[in-house]
Amino acid sequence: MRRSGARGRPGHRRRWAAALGVGALVVAGGGVLAAPAQATVTASVPVDFPTHCIPPAIAGIPPIDGTTKASITVDNAAPKVGETVTVTYTVVEAAASNPVDLALPADIMTPTGKVTVGGAQSASVTVAGPKKNDPVPGKGTFPSFSMTGTFTVTAPGSITLSPGDYNIHTSYIMELDTPCTVTDPPAPVSETIIATDGGGQVNERAIQLGAASGKAGDEVTVTGSKFTPGADVTLAGRAGDTQTADTATVKADGSGGFSGRLTVDDPATTGIVAYEGGSWDPAKGAGPQAYTVTGGGETPDGSQRLNTSIEAGTLSMLQAGDTVEMSAVDFGRGGASRGSLQTVTVEDFRGGPAGWSLTGKVTDFTGPGGATIGASALSWTPVCATKPGSPSTCAAGSAGPVGGAGATLASTPNGTFTGGEFTVDARLALNVPAYTAPGAYSGVLTLTLT
Repeated sequence: MRRSGARGRPGHRRRWAAALGVGALVVAGGGVLAAPAQATVTASVPVDFPTHCIPPAIAGIPPIDGTTKASITVDNAAPKVGETVTVTYTVVEAAASNPVDLALPADIMTPTGKVTVGGAQSASVTVAGPKKNDPVPGKGTFPSFSMTGTFTVTAPGSITLSPGDYNIHTSYIMELDTPCTVTDPPAPVSETIIATDGGGQVNERAIQLGAASGKAGDEVTVTGSKFTPGADVTLAGRAGDTQTADTATVKADGSGGFSGRLTVDDPATTGIVAYEGGSWDPAKGAGPQAYTVTGGGETPDGSQRLNTSIEAGTLSMLQAGDTVEMSAVDFGRGGASRGSLQTVTVEDFRGGPAGWSLTGKVTDFTGPGGATIGASALSWTPVCATKPGSPSTCAAGSAGPVGGAGATLASTPNGTFTGGEFTVDARLALNVPAYTAPGAYSGVLTLTLT
């Protein structure tokens, strides 16, 4: 296979053609869909669900798959449309313990996460917890921790709440993150509330944050929807019920949406809001969405702080060759001309949330005197393997025709943290009609990685 493109920026499309001669803290979760909610308010219950966490590289251990026990509680189990509900996400039992012999001191863990809202309305609620924890002995069990956030009720009916992905940030000697994901989202429902129609006008303005935490001075992306088209919108930090000095202004587009960046300097910040007008008005604003400013941590006496960085790489692929020699077929009998795709190695070193997709399409096979075998005659059976330790898991595409329209060879899904190395192969079969003119036939298979 001949590479028609070089490695580039993450997300940049790449194509290759093949000539066929007749690619220190751990806890996270996953779960299954719960049964439909009943039309009554139910008490919050802890739920167990499978989780997948990526420990900090300095821990020197592979990803950990285990079970997390968590619960969701609310401050109002029977809200009216338009009211704001505060949700608390509590991790009761972590899936793993401190992976190292080094004891972790108190108040160095800052958790952030998401709560999945379903039923009468759909949303993803950002939650964040305080920088507070009991000491954790070396190889000891992690303590329980809680995160809070809010959402506005926009529709009457049964609303379900399930625990989602979360991250644990630690500030001790080094700043480290442990992203944890639901293995098979959504996790089971932990809380169900029943919303009623309040009879008033509903404020449907909403915001989402690009991150739930950051160091003092970091920028956070704020996106909004259903604001007044063309309105000036103020982005602001909140310390409890008080607005901080951290503000920025953006303008809503013609559909009422916007995307802006807010620099958060105040370490007391607990949330971020967006509003129209000269000051906060819950009838013309959205939020607060939970946000936590993570500290740098103090260096203990007799210790030295070691700082390093991990640079994001690219999404690329390599091929073992550029030609596939397929088996011959007898004139008059026809049948399958078989071969194997030259092995493709996909390297996803971007370190972000995006997955990837490897697709292929083929031209007609041309032979002597203008004879052809249609592209739809080529089928493949894909195979994909994931290198141990990779954050993502590769899924092979479906067996079947490739054709000129193309088909998926392999892919990985989007997630909180993705990446890895993957080996992709496929068994090829070209269905040659009986009495096809004798001679050599060839077509071009083009693979595209996005």
